[in-house]
Amino acid sequence: QVQLVESGGGLVQAGGSLRLSCAASGSIFSINAMGWYRQAPGKQRALVAVMTSGGSTNYADSVKGRFTISRDNAKKTWSLQMNSLKPEDTAVYSCNAVIRDAGWGTTEVYWGQGTQVTVSS
Repeated sequence: QVQLVESGGGLVQAGGSLRLSCAASGSIFSINAMGWYRQAPGKQRALVAVMTSGGSTNYADSVKGRFTISRDNAKKTWSLQMNSLKPEDTAVYSCNAVIRDAGWGTTEVYWGQGTQVTVSS
């Protein structure tokens, strides 16, 4: 059973910084891609940042230059460093990953439980 557990998040003033982390555990053969999504009230969930197994990254235009995704392959963790936060960054942030199971060899998308990020003006 693969699980993703997030940490970080909280309340911060505009212009501040937060760091989110996601840890994968369980029967993992490989993590093919990992990323972060967010869902603001009344809006659909949207991509924030993604990183492939090869290290390529892609960011939403709204966070380019402010957010950085990084990973620690040995620990099976990845993080989202969020700087210069704005009130419009307020949302529930969820990590996800495309993971190949070590047992059955199947590849599936897994999600974390979500963490609230609130940026006050």
